[in-house]
Amino acid sequence: MRRIALLALLSLLLTGCTNLFFMPMERLVRTPAEIGLEYRDVSFRSSDGTLLHGWWLPAKGTTRGTMLFLHGNAENISTHIASVHWLPEQGYNVFLFDYRGYGKSQGASEIEGVIRDVESAIATTLELQKNSDQPIIVFGQSLGGGLAIYAVAHSAHRDHIKALIVESGFSSYRQIAREKFAGFWLTWPLQYPLSWTVTDRYKPIDSVADIAPIPLLLIYGKADSIVPYHHGQQLFDAAAPPKALWLLPDGRHIATFASPLQRQRLLDYLMALP
Repeated sequence: MRRIALLALLSLLLTGCTNLFFMPMERLVRTPAEIGLEYRDVSFRSSDGTLLHGWWLPAKGTTRGTMLFLHGNAENISTHIASVHWLPEQGYNVFLFDYRGYGKSQGASEIEGVIRDVESAIATTLELQKNSDQPIIVFGQSLGGGLAIYAVAHSAHRDHIKALIVESGFSSYRQIAREKFAGFWLTWPLQYPLSWTVTDRYKPIDSVADIAPIPLLLIYGKADSIVPYHHGQQLFDAAAPPKALWLLPDGRHIATFASPLQRQRLLDYLMALP
């Protein structure tokens, strides 16, 4: 076991750690239809031609808005749909898609390519709406939160974005990597040199001030053992108004909207947006 751990550590040192942020799963474990949702498959291309796959969940009744959902670093949309399946019933279209290398999306996951994918997904969301003038809401969880901050700040379509919601997103790729290395006995002595193999070119904290004047909502759980809530405080302090920070005393990682109370709180927040 120790030999295996040492070989894994050597691999990290030789190849760098950035791609450890991506843990894709190809197999889709369910479709929206299996949980009673109307949907359609959507295929679109990233700016470098990579073919991507997503699901469009149409709103029921009067449409209140459209949400683009960016999932976390593991599995794929077939599991992460649990965070947004309730929104169509509340009048929100949802477009959720898989980054390259995840689910039915082609290619291999790497940071520059995934950044491209998110910008292409923003453009595709606008095309999917029946009313192309309707603004969209971007919602990113964990890794998706970090991607969302950079993408929205730099998007050519930012004028069409009504709000950005980030749940459990880290402030810096290098910082969260260092914190994770510090928590394991084998990598603790090398937490700094290992973290420097992680690119911070797209770190969220450098872009978060540029989100304004788009409203920014940051949501963090104080019981989150994956992305500690101090990342949310760092992002909030660096952001420009309008901004809001929800710190949930018992909140865990990307689990906020398992609670009906928090679902209603989000709906109230969205309805109050200008």
